[in-house]
Amino acid sequence: MLTKFETKSNRVKGLSFHPKRPWILASLHSGVIQLWDYRMGTLIDKFDEHDGPVRGVHFHYSQPLFVSGGDDYKIKVWNYKLHRCLFTLLGHLDYIRTVQFHHENPWIVSASDDQTIRVWNWQSRTCISVLTGHNHYVMCALFHPKEDLVVSASLDQTVRVWDISSLKRKNASPADDLLRLSQMNTDLFGGIDAVVKYVLEGHDRGVNWASFHPTLPLIVSGADDRQVKLWRMNDTKAWEVDTLRGHMNNVSCVMFHAKQDIIVSNSEDKSIRIWDATKRTGVQTFRREHDRFWILAAHPEMNLLAAGHDSGMIVFKLERERPAFVVSGDTLFYTKERFLCSYEFSTQRDTQILPFRRPGSLSLNQSPKTLSYSPTDNAFLLCSDVDGGSYELYCITKDSYGRGDLQDAKKGHGGSAVFVSRNRFAVLEKSNNQNETVKKSALPIATDAIFYAGTGNVLCRSEDRVVIFDLQQRIVLGELQTPFIKYVVWSNDMEHVALLSKHAIIIASKKLVHQCTLHETIRVKSGAWDDNGVFIYTTLNHIKYCLPNGDSGIIKTLDIPIYITKVSGNTIFCLDRDGKSRAIIIDATEYIFKLSLLKKRYDHVMNMIRNSQLCGQAVIAYLQQKGFPEVALHFVKDERIRFNLALESGNIQTAVASATAIDEKDHWYRLGVEALRQGNAGIVEYAYQRTKNFERLSFLYLVTGNLEKLSKMLKIAEVKNDVMGQFHNALYLGDVRERVKILENVSHLPLAYITASVHGLHDVAERLAAELGDDVPSLPEGKVPSLLMPPSPVMCGSDWPLLRVMRGMFDGAFDNAGRGVADEEEYEAADADWGEELDIVDVDGVQNGDVAAILEDGEVAEENDEEGGWEMEDLGLGPEEDTPRAANSASSVFVTPTPGMPVSQIWIQKSSLAADHAAAGNFETAMRLLNRQLGIRNFTPLRSMFIDLHSGSHSYLRAFSSAPVISLAIERGWTESASANVRGPPALPFKFSQLDEKLRAGYKLTTAGKFTEALRTFVNILHTIPLVVVESRREVDEVKELIIIVKEYVLGLQMELKRREIRDNPARQQELAAYFTHCNLQTPHLRLALQNAMTVCVKAKNLATAYNFARRLLETNPTVESQTKAARQVIAVAERSMTDTTELNYDFRNPFVICGATYVPIYRGQKDVSCPYCTSRFVPSQKGELCTVCDLAVVGEDASGLLCSPSQIR
Repeated sequence: MLTKFETKSNRVKGLSFHPKRPWILASLHSGVIQLWDYRMGTLIDKFDEHDGPVRGVHFHYSQPLFVSGGDDYKIKVWNYKLHRCLFTLLGHLDYIRTVQFHHENPWIVSASDDQTIRVWNWQSRTCISVLTGHNHYVMCALFHPKEDLVVSASLDQTVRVWDISSLKRKNASPADDLLRLSQMNTDLFGGIDAVVKYVLEGHDRGVNWASFHPTLPLIVSGADDRQVKLWRMNDTKAWEVDTLRGHMNNVSCVMFHAKQDIIVSNSEDKSIRIWDATKRTGVQTFRREHDRFWILAAHPEMNLLAAGHDSGMIVFKLERERPAFVVSGDTLFYTKERFLCSYEFSTQRDTQILPFRRPGSLSLNQSPKTLSYSPTDNAFLLCSDVDGGSYELYCITKDSYGRGDLQDAKKGHGGSAVFVSRNRFAVLEKSNNQNETVKKSALPIATDAIFYAGTGNVLCRSEDRVVIFDLQQRIVLGELQTPFIKYVVWSNDMEHVALLSKHAIIIASKKLVHQCTLHETIRVKSGAWDDNGVFIYTTLNHIKYCLPNGDSGIIKTLDIPIYITKVSGNTIFCLDRDGKSRAIIIDATEYIFKLSLLKKRYDHVMNMIRNSQLCGQAVIAYLQQKGFPEVALHFVKDERIRFNLALESGNIQTAVASATAIDEKDHWYRLGVEALRQGNAGIVEYAYQRTKNFERLSFLYLVTGNLEKLSKMLKIAEVKNDVMGQFHNALYLGDVRERVKILENVSHLPLAYITASVHGLHDVAERLAAELGDDVPSLPEGKVPSLLMPPSPVMCGSDWPLLRVMRGMFDGAFDNAGRGVADEEEYEAADADWGEELDIVDVDGVQNGDVAAILEDGEVAEENDEEGGWEMEDLGLGPEEDTPRAANSASSVFVTPTPGMPVSQIWIQKSSLAADHAAAGNFETAMRLLNRQLGIRNFTPLRSMFIDLHSGSHSYLRAFSSAPVISLAIERGWTESASANVRGPPALPFKFSQLDEKLRAGYKLTTAGKFTEALRTFVNILHTIPLVVVESRREVDEVKELIIIVKEYVLGLQMELKRREIRDNPARQQELAAYFTHCNLQTPHLRLALQNAMTVCVKAKNLATAYNFARRLLETNPTVESQTKAARQVIAVAERSMTDTTELNYDFRNPFVICGATYVPIYRGQKDVSCPYCTSRFVPSQKGELCTVCDLAVVGEDASGLLCSPSQIR
């Protein structure tokens, strides 16, 4: 079974495929009807008006309608375009089991638990016939696909076939009066609309389903007696042909397959079974773990089935429809049904080469999956899934083509087989084969398929990677991590390869160096390389292209899926699902254009722009995105888009032309901003004049030092009675007298007096003082006033100086199309990138000569001025209209943004790691997690670490003195490319590498004999480990290993320190020294412990025990001479007198572990309890006490185990 789509939902009771679109309706036990797109895997719509389960649903063949029937006794007809129920048909008195539209007439047939079948006219919305006769629930009723028959199945153990031809006659308009009369009689005295043609009896229990064969006079039925029965009928009678047994529970639904000679049934025994309709035997069984099956549906056109079960539904195929094919030169070899065929691309001629299956053999999923061809020996390898994977080798002479006799092939077992050179092929071996095996190669990865990868090489595929393997040298040539690859397509020159998975395409070089990846939502079906190195591929419903840089686009939409075999120029050769070869003509202009841009073949680009019909938003957007707005400009007629593109490419001239055509304030303003950026003062001035933006205009004249025009602006402001404008212009001009005059005119006499006094206009100041009288403002004593004078402009006059540049490839190429031949020659010589001649041009803006010419309609002057420009009366604008209106008050109200979720909360929600919770400041949950995972109950040693985690995963910013400090969360593994909306886990101060360093420091202290400091270091490591986070599973194992190492040292050092405290008990001293040697220590430390124990025992005259330590010491091959010498001396002494004066609780022959609290041996076979965190062992009496080794966990507590990596949670 090839599952194409699966849903999870309530129990599915009814299913119906749309005849044309990739849609399926599923009616649920919960009363909801779902409309799914099974190709995209999305839920399109839900219809929820039935009260109770909906058991039947069916799409109309041509109208946008579907019908549903439910346990609320209602039949509803819906329009899925309008998303609503059009009307309800009432009449049934119990649950409705099935509903179905007639293929021609406006009828619906429904079956119900009220023991009747009703036929309705959905156009007149009436019931036109009630079929009675069953004496139990009617479980299903279906129209015959061609004839005027209805089949019904009932729990009364019968299947009935009804003749409804009289119903058809009754509903047809009568042609003559005689017919009309007989019809009136029928209506008055009651006539029979539908008669029972046959009653099929044979089932021992209630029948759940019956359906017609699409073309043959056959019926298939399934019942609660667990049997599927096959019936045949003729004009007069119907009889049982055979019974199919195999289901273990009630058969829910059964039907004939439209395309193949098979029967499909499903059952409450959680299985779908496939039966051979001719041999009447079981072919295949598909089972589900927990879900009973209830309903089946078959697609009217395509080879698709659907089944509904307890927790959803599946859409599936029974076998692959992709023909196996291989292209060699001008010939395509492919399989079609049971034949191997060839097709010549040049002559478009089809030839049958040979049959590879016997006729009449039903073979589900037995057809070849891959085909490999060797042109030298004219040999074919066909691989299929027969017997769990096998291949057949055919060697054919050219003259035996098309004879039609079945040849004996050489067969063998193997997952896949491909030719790797002229006369050798590689087989992915599963067991031995009959052909001559030359040599075997072990593959570098767990391979489940091999593909050709050039002479002598194979491409090996595993779940998550592909590898190119050289069979001769047995080396890996390249490796690439990929999703699961289904097909491999090499370019003609074998330099590039396309790896096709279900939803992605990976383009790589011949050494598997990754170039680009494309993701598709709809399944990828096939692909081929064209002559330009563009990869052309198909999905279920499109032909698309992929450029070498990963850009892709649609070439053509498809009605049915196709498999591309070859791309030649504008022709795509392909196979369809019926194995027919087709040639499709495409328009390659778009991708050739993009390819030329990518490869910087600007001459081709120019040619295509001139000669082809390239246009559309997509091309413009592409050019804009790739940094060619100047090229995009030549495709566009719309002035607004032209304006935007011109601004983007800095083409001021075009922008001015477009702005003039559009003539809107906003466009002039944007033009002014861009012109100002380029320093094109003339255009800035023109733009400000068009928008009547006098303030900006005045400031522009100030910065360019154009005092003459500034004085004109002053006059304009005077005429407009704009006092502020007047004052600003006077200030810009440095005209003090004018400023004093303006202040005087608006009755600001004190300001006028101060201005005049400071700037030394004493005559004016005296006159103003006289006017002010006693109110003369006093000037500050002893201060030197600074004069308000305008600064000198850095650069007077016109535009900024511009660089002289080389003429670009596209500049002017479109304007002077009439240059003809010379132009062509220039581009011929333009070695891919640039023209040869260096045309030096001046990039100038609008000439900023006499502005009066530009200003024309906006000029103002005094009437008595002899120049006659600046005519006041032409400016017919009131002051309100000059300035842009303020924004609408409603829209300018500030809306407070809604607060998001605090980062600490996100960390807690996303993680089950105690360290992340502590970093978020949620110590309580961190402690709960540690208690659950490691049985930790004493958190006092961890307190400071919790605080370090919290403060270390945040940064603190002081905004300003009165505001609180802002804390910012620091994320682990943050990169600049990370999305701002996705929060990563917290950055933690404790790293695994730090623990490694501490471990080394502990080792050094132990070697130096500083046991107290060493113990402190090791305990600190044990306390830090629960709050360390690592990334990979390998590191998790290393952390667990570290706990064991450190635990051994802590226990050993604790015993050694305890021994040193004991003065009066030599036997106990010897025991502790002996136990220390049984801790799992590094070899140098073990030697020191053994030497120590040996010395203690020798001093206490326990020579036999000392002999054991000396022997063990020598076995470690000590590097220090003194240790070897001492050990040998002890052995020599002990051998003379092998006795112990004191008896110790120590038996080195019997394996033991040491109790971490009482420091006594627990020999093998004795009961013990362990610490859930550090795994130290204890005598049973210590259960429930705090572990003395790690000082954190409770001995004998249940715990789930250390969790220190996100990879453990995935």
